[in-house]
Amino acid sequence: MKKRMVALMLGLGVLWSLAPVAAMAEVTLTYSTFFPPTHIQAITSENWCREVEKRTDGRVVVQFFPGQTLTKAPQTYGAVTDGIADIGTAALAYTQGRFPVMAAMDLPFGYKSGQAATAVANRLYAKMNPKEFADTKVMYFHAHGPGFLHTRKKGVEKLEDLKGQRIRSTGMSASIVTALGGTPVSMAMPDTYQSLQKGVVDGSIHPVETNKGWNMGEVVDYLTIAYPSAYTTTFFVVMNRDKWQAIDPADQQIIEELNREWAGQHGAAWDSSDQAGMAFFQEKGGKVIELSEAENKRWAEVVAPVVEQYTARLDEMNVDGRGVVEFIRASLTELQ
Repeated sequence: MKKRMVALMLGLGVLWSLAPVAAMAEVTLTYSTFFPPTHIQAITSENWCREVEKRTDGRVVVQFFPGQTLTKAPQTYGAVTDGIADIGTAALAYTQGRFPVMAAMDLPFGYKSGQAATAVANRLYAKMNPKEFADTKVMYFHAHGPGFLHTRKKGVEKLEDLKGQRIRSTGMSASIVTALGGTPVSMAMPDTYQSLQKGVVDGSIHPVETNKGWNMGEVVDYLTIAYPSAYTTTFFVVMNRDKWQAIDPADQQIIEELNREWAGQHGAAWDSSDQAGMAFFQEKGGKVIELSEAENKRWAEVVAPVVEQYTARLDEMNVDGRGVVEFIRASLTELQ
């Protein structure tokens, strides 16, 4: 009984501490993310919240909920449209098929940096303005650096080494795993550490930052550097449309300017955390495998149909699939 009373008082204390700020604000918003509070992407998102409040002189206040405390990752977009969360961020890959145009970003284009991937994602959205986001107000997108294969116990130096291995993946990366000869296991990042630790999966395909950001470096032994199959995962930041309309136009303009700035901050954060992830992985005894030139060519050949098949799928949806793919490639050539 005493413990319950203490918990109640603590909860009331948090609400009372927020009350004066919320009372002064013209609009108070909630922001949900699945990233844990210590992850650099959660920190960058929370800094956005604080900067919104600062630049609007307190007229718009954003209360931040990291670590799936408000919504689970796969349900975040729907939660924003339904008003459960006012703002939300999650991966396009967690709701496969819902965002077909923007999901083309996650194809294996040989990404080399988060900053380039982030810039291309926002360019693609601005060019295509896809209807798939019509029921929310898009703030911006960001995307991580190259996604590589990580495995337990058995390293992968050639395609044959991957046969029969169960690899945690999401969305487009599952198609990449299949093309490479592995067995994809669909799984959101918050569930991956335990699955690797218990041997439910034999590996995971993810960016290098994840080795520290989600502590995966503790439960994987090998990292295979393979740029021909390097993909990205694109993340959206969206707001409930009614909540957006409730914000004064002058403050909307301030937030739009902030969004353009903050997308770049997320991209830079992905790149700096890739470096930290590599250091952490190696500190834990992880071994880096670099493919031979001949093997790189083999990997390029087997993942090429993944892009072609997705292009055809977009065409079937009356979207210029070739135009989308070529725009991404041209933008990457310019930025990388």
